[in-house]
Amino acid sequence: MAFILLFASVSIPPTLAQIQNQKKPEANCRVEAVEYKGWRAQQLSNRWVQLIFLPQNGGRLIQVTFEGHAYLFVNPQLAGKYFPPTNGKWFNYGGDKLWLLPEGNDDEQHWVGNSDLLDDGPFRFQKISEGERCEVQLTGPDDPQTGIQLSRTIELDSDSPQIRFSASMKNVSGHTVNWSMQSVSQYNTADANSPTGFNQNFWTFTPANPASSYLNRYHVRFGPAQNSAVKVREDGLFTVHYVHMAAELWLDSSDGWLAVADGNSQYAMVERFEYEERRPYPGKASVILWTNGPEMKLSNDGIPSMSIDADAGPYYLEAELNSPMCKLHPGESCSLTTEWFPTRTGKQFHGVTEAGVLNTPLQARQDGANIKLSGSFGIFFAGQLVARFYDEHGSFIGSVPVSDVSPTELVMLDGVVAPPAKAARVSLHLQDEKGLDRGSLGEVQIGPEGSR
Repeated sequence: MAFILLFASVSIPPTLAQIQNQKKPEANCRVEAVEYKGWRAQQLSNRWVQLIFLPQNGGRLIQVTFEGHAYLFVNPQLAGKYFPPTNGKWFNYGGDKLWLLPEGNDDEQHWVGNSDLLDDGPFRFQKISEGERCEVQLTGPDDPQTGIQLSRTIELDSDSPQIRFSASMKNVSGHTVNWSMQSVSQYNTADANSPTGFNQNFWTFTPANPASSYLNRYHVRFGPAQNSAVKVREDGLFTVHYVHMAAELWLDSSDGWLAVADGNSQYAMVERFEYEERRPYPGKASVILWTNGPEMKLSNDGIPSMSIDADAGPYYLEAELNSPMCKLHPGESCSLTTEWFPTRTGKQFHGVTEAGVLNTPLQARQDGANIKLSGSFGIFFAGQLVARFYDEHGSFIGSVPVSDVSPTELVMLDGVVAPPAKAARVSLHLQDEKGLDRGSLGEVQIGPEGSR
């Protein structure tokens, strides 16, 4: 009885038993043809998320929706439209897609971009499986200009919002090529209720490399060198506070994640990747961030002005993950594997673990014979938080369940637990609905009574 009363003070979602008594949505994931904003599309979905693909429009993932929240920018001026590849133009439909690096028009070892087969060519859509696990593949046409064929496989389990991507580029030419593959995601930063028209509480985070090759631990590839919306915090996180101004920022981030956080809606998306330290990246950048907006330009007379480019109008931020450079002989391929985790976020942001987002880091202090735990987190998997306790010698002394959690709800932890014995240290783990340990949300020493 004492054990139950201790947990009554913790602010938590309903218990697993209560959840089980409620009617659950269908557990399986599905692949089906749908209509989306006038486009013929394919949808990959489970009870958590819906992914909308446009095979004809360059195989784009045009939208990701999690619990009714749509993450990606969709250009309203091009909704429902399709234009065949046209050199010298660029049709920015929005969404998420694959590109090549390095970009430019210096020589054949640079990709000009614009509307070509890689960006706007029709992709072949194939359903591989559905049910307990859904898997689809989008395969693009052979591009004679770059010698590359792009393809991407996307997987979604029935019991989690985790999205897995495996992208591939294949050399379909008769000579050696050398490219980097890039995942480009355009996040919607518009806010109709804001007087500026854009979301003034939209943030992007990625760890700055402590041994960075760049001055200031990041490189301004485009835009003003002095940008008050950009900084490296004392905790080592590189942050971008979205403003409607064109800027391109390169980072040699090595921790393998970036996150976008909407402070207004309190939704976040974490993108994970594998950083390969021994391989060269294009311009040394593993992560590139682009804030869309007007560009500062100089006339031939040296007079500055803001551009009136038509694409400067929409509000979006691009999060770009790069593969290392791949030198491919004819017929060879290389891959880029990434994972997305939609979740919730709070007013603060202090990092990412394998289990979730750290909004307010874990704290623990003695409270009589009990331990008071506090912190706030966004969770990647539904399940249960478990406190694992260790004594002063580092020996494991037991674990205690703390609360049931869901990715759709921000976890606000503020209550006491009874450790199985005298404890000196605690680690907070996430166990999913199948009992699988998904990792720690933090590990701290237990402070003395009354400490903060």
